[in-house]
Amino acid sequence: MKKIKNLSESDFLKLFFGFLTAAFIIAAFCMPDRADAFAGFWRINSQTMKITTNDFFVGGFAGTFLNMGLVGLCFLVLLVGLKAPANNVTTFGFILTVGFSSWGINVVNIWPGILGVVLFCLVKKEKMNVNAMMFSTGICPLISDLLLRYPNADAIGFNSLGLGIALVVGLFIGFMVAAGLSHAPAVHKGFDLYSAAVPVCFVAFFLNATLYKTMGIDLPAAPAGDTLSVTLQTGVNIFCLVVFGLCIIGALAMGCKVKDYWGLLTADDHVASVTSKLGKEVFLMNVGVFGLFILAYYNLIGVGFNAATLGIIFCMLCTCNSGSHPGNVWPIMAGYVIGTAGFSILSGLLGGNFTLGLNAQAIAIGLCFANGLSPVSSKYGWFWGMVAAIMHYLLVTSVPNMHGGYCLYNGGFTAAVICVLLIPVLEKFCKTKAERKAL
Repeated sequence: MKKIKNLSESDFLKLFFGFLTAAFIIAAFCMPDRADAFAGFWRINSQTMKITTNDFFVGGFAGTFLNMGLVGLCFLVLLVGLKAPANNVTTFGFILTVGFSSWGINVVNIWPGILGVVLFCLVKKEKMNVNAMMFSTGICPLISDLLLRYPNADAIGFNSLGLGIALVVGLFIGFMVAAGLSHAPAVHKGFDLYSAAVPVCFVAFFLNATLYKTMGIDLPAAPAGDTLSVTLQTGVNIFCLVVFGLCIIGALAMGCKVKDYWGLLTADDHVASVTSKLGKEVFLMNVGVFGLFILAYYNLIGVGFNAATLGIIFCMLCTCNSGSHPGNVWPIMAGYVIGTAGFSILSGLLGGNFTLGLNAQAIAIGLCFANGLSPVSSKYGWFWGMVAAIMHYLLVTSVPNMHGGYCLYNGGFTAAVICVLLIPVLEKFCKTKAERKAL
């Protein structure tokens, strides 16, 4: 463990990415349907999808875990092969992309966007930006639709027209996302950890308007609701318990002490990079503890662990090196609980048809990305973290109408909108935690 602790931040994180990648690939061949792993993997890669797609239904349990592991392997090879440095942003992008590989991203649909980032880097004469390549995958379900269906009413499979359209659109996506990433923090002032959602969603809005609305081509229907009922309750829990448990054991072996982790939980301000500011062992402990915290929440509210729910555990965990932890995320969770209870009562009083319960799929996913508002809790305190979460709860299910169900970063963009609404008010009327402490 001493050798691991002495690794540079970049090398340590690449080793951690390798651990996650191996975990998913090994898990694939431990699944009850492991004999169908490769066939299921192919089904996932050769069918259209939207953000409501359950890969457990499409490709089975083994096929889903295999896809997640192989997508992770693709980006790990890019990181190592291009000698790209790994930091907290890389951690965010890698875990987020692997998480989405259970309900939107696959080994086939990632490449057009990656090529778009390559084009951007060549034009700008910059080093290849693997972080931007990972964030370019946020509209991957659209790439699958272009490859396999567009402009037809039904999927027809891989074809030359689809390949050409997907390549052109993918180049546009990668180029625009790479260009927009540096500007995104100005929109939310750093209070939305899912910062890449800003350029990704704006590009998705534009493409939905161009390819479907303007062209008069109908969007395909979302998958039937009953497809979400294919779950792996015990298997997902065991997998997460093993992975997060190993992270905690690894952190302890590297010398992480309770006071070290407590320093993260009680920091006066948001810790932007755990590995660089508090150490690799504290980061690894946060992966384990925060991961178990997320898992416990979704078990507590009674969510069925389909592929999307498995994915959102990791989509939420991706912020573990960017300052999110149980101490600043519990107000976000509490806000969602309060929002659900309050608006359920109001809907009943007004005679409405309330469907957005706490364990509804859309709300469970929404909470995952409301987690991106944890800097609000860190800087202004738990009360405003809850307020931000309630606002997110109210808006998150309305945003998909703008991108047609093809943008995976839906909830992250919603968090940016909440920042635009809330942060100016907080800056004008509220003191930060540090300012209150100074007084």
